[in-house]
Amino acid sequence: MFIQIDLACQNLRLVDADGALLREYPVSTAQRGAGEQKGSLQTPRGRHVIRAKIGAGLPYGAALVGRRPTGEVCTTEHLAQQPERDWILSRILWLSGCQPGFNRLGDCDTMARYIYIHGTPDDEPIDRPASHGCIRMRNADVIDLFERVTVGTQVLIVPEDADNPATFPLLKIDWRKGKDALSSIRQTVFVEEQGVPAEIELDSADAGATHFLIWDWQGRPAACARLLPEGKVGRMAVLPAWRGQGLGERLLQAAMQEARQRGWFELRAAAQASVTGFYTQAGFEPVGDPFEAAGIAHQMMRVYLSRLSH
Repeated sequence: MFIQIDLACQNLRLVDADGALLREYPVSTAQRGAGEQKGSLQTPRGRHVIRAKIGAGLPYGAALVGRRPTGEVCTTEHLAQQPERDWILSRILWLSGCQPGFNRLGDCDTMARYIYIHGTPDDEPIDRPASHGCIRMRNADVIDLFERVTVGTQVLIVPEDADNPATFPLLKIDWRKGKDALSSIRQTVFVEEQGVPAEIELDSADAGATHFLIWDWQGRPAACARLLPEGKVGRMAVLPAWRGQGLGERLLQAAMQEARQRGWFELRAAAQASVTGFYTQAGFEPVGDPFEAAGIAHQMMRVYLSRLSH
């Protein structure tokens, strides 16, 4: 089973492995909207798992601070005495991100941000964004959910515009953090579709390259590219489901912007002959004669970055 949290509808759906709805609950996510950065007080998006379950057996409305019960059971008197307190009640499902560079590791790490699904006072608003980043639930609902899920249950937090590829997050990431996601895209596109030998598709240049990665809102890698320190962009790959929807253009523009910020005068690309038009539209021009690499016809392309910046 898995959990899907819809930020637009402010609901949480528990779904079985076949996609059948088991339970649906109202929730309250961040008042400041969606976002992944530390200190933003926003609800992170994308694919997560339940890393820990805390509070088993605690009474309804039991208060927790630092994931430990305080001995309090929240009452109207408590609320009147501490009106500004962010009450965490009954149960905690502590979330951990699964997308390196987006909601896992560094300043965007969901677990390090202490993002929970947790109970909230019964008179707090629900069905609308009001939290400080966590996902608030009614106490009875979070207790019910707690009993139905296990550590490792997948949680997908979906934004309002989840079907729009233009909103998919594009990240600059190093090979160490992004290897699994980057490799999966390139395996599909270059090895399986185009027949490039697997032993040459991943090479020693990956470790020193700057990589660009686009995730879809289901938390799956969708497209990637790499920028080599010698001034070449390459390994541009978009999975079949997302072709023709602007992801390649976004990747190329990100690589070009990175090259400008580094003060490079030009950027080159060893383009497959079938897609030279894609590069031409971005201002690239052919250089030299066509050549063959990995059994595929290529053309070296070049763009003068200083010319485009004026």
